[in-house]
Amino acid sequence: MQTNKLLSSLCYFSIFFAPFLFPIIVYFIADEHEVKRHAKKSLLSHIIPVVTIIAPFFLFLFAGMFSSPEAFAFGVVIFGFILVGIVNVVVFIYNIVMGIKILKTV
Repeated sequence: MQTNKLLSSLCYFSIFFAPFLFPIIVYFIADEHEVKRHAKKSLLSHIIPVVTIIAPFFLFLFAGMFSSPEAFAFGVVIFGFILVGIVNVVVFIYNIVMGIKILKTV
């Protein structure tokens, strides 16, 4: 098994043990362009769930400024958290699939 493929795969699998730290370390340590590319992609896919978790809270804060605050805020929060759950599950599955796909190309 090639070390480059293993490092690239571990960047995606790091969602289980060190979501931000491992891809950043691999990006700065690796010499191969392919490994750096996968480290950047995996870091981005680890950042997306954090952004989607923060977004509904801001929507909730700004929802009170428009029309009927209670109904609109409730709808935004429910829709926001459902959307967050779906996005987080999709990104989690994407990381697992990409990690396995890279390992299979070895």
